[in-house]
Amino acid sequence: MDGTTLDTLRIQLDPASQAGLAVALFTIMFSVALGVRKSDFAAIFEKPKIYISGVIAQTIGLPLLTLALVFTLSPPPSIALGMIVVASCPGGNVSNLMAYAGRADVALSIALTATSSIIAAFFTPALILLWSSLYPPTAALLQSIDFNAGTFLIQTTLLLAVPLTAGMACAHFASDIATKIRKPAALFGAGLLAVIVVIGTIDIAPKLLAAFWLIAPPVVIHNACAFFLGASTGRLTKAPVAARRTLTFEVGLQNSGLAIVILISQLEGLGGAAAIAAAWGVWHLVAGGAMVALFRRIDANRSTP
Repeated sequence: MDGTTLDTLRIQLDPASQAGLAVALFTIMFSVALGVRKSDFAAIFEKPKIYISGVIAQTIGLPLLTLALVFTLSPPPSIALGMIVVASCPGGNVSNLMAYAGRADVALSIALTATSSIIAAFFTPALILLWSSLYPPTAALLQSIDFNAGTFLIQTTLLLAVPLTAGMACAHFASDIATKIRKPAALFGAGLLAVIVVIGTIDIAPKLLAAFWLIAPPVVIHNACAFFLGASTGRLTKAPVAARRTLTFEVGLQNSGLAIVILISQLEGLGGAAAIAAAWGVWHLVAGGAMVALFRRIDANRSTP
């Protein structure tokens, strides 16, 4: 399959699946917000330079790096769009788990994840439009699908901001309830999303598999560059080892589930773009696990007399 054919693929959903997708997005963002506490932002005052550099690297640095990558690699427009959407999304809870397993600064990881999620609720739609407009092939692709920027901004912002605000309110006023329902809500949202994606892609799955050679290399290169950006940010700020590891995970592990929902619900289910987001979601777990193993091996070697 060539890039032109890949750009024409669409994930088609019936009304029931579209409603389920909205529920999945609401639940995913709601579950993220349930874990947000005021104490999570202590890193702002304890490590302000490292914290601010992490926020900048994730919200500005990664999209800029992604833009440079798509200009360099010149992938098919739908793949470039998928890379841009992933880079514009916040970090996910996976980064907190990886930070814990990799003996990173977990408190800093939680603060950065919470911050990027709040920023995402209000700015991710605008950032997607901004970065996509700066790469002519993706700008042309959005025009070809009769894309309405105003509708996209309003709908996507509401879909992100409402559940995030509701979840944070629940966490603040009913913290015990928030703690109890957070994990089940996250599992329900992720499971529902997975089912809908499978249903939506079953017809075009053979074509997506045939395009594996177009999808895999950009994902691996993009993710490796994201990890490198996070690690380099830690080096430049002269952060302690644990904080450097946190920055590596926070920039290298993005909320690809959110990217898939945005692509399917708001961007006409562009098959190539959604495939990039899905492949990223699998690959960053593999790459993140490898980073955890590397960090633990380094620690073991240091402790060996």
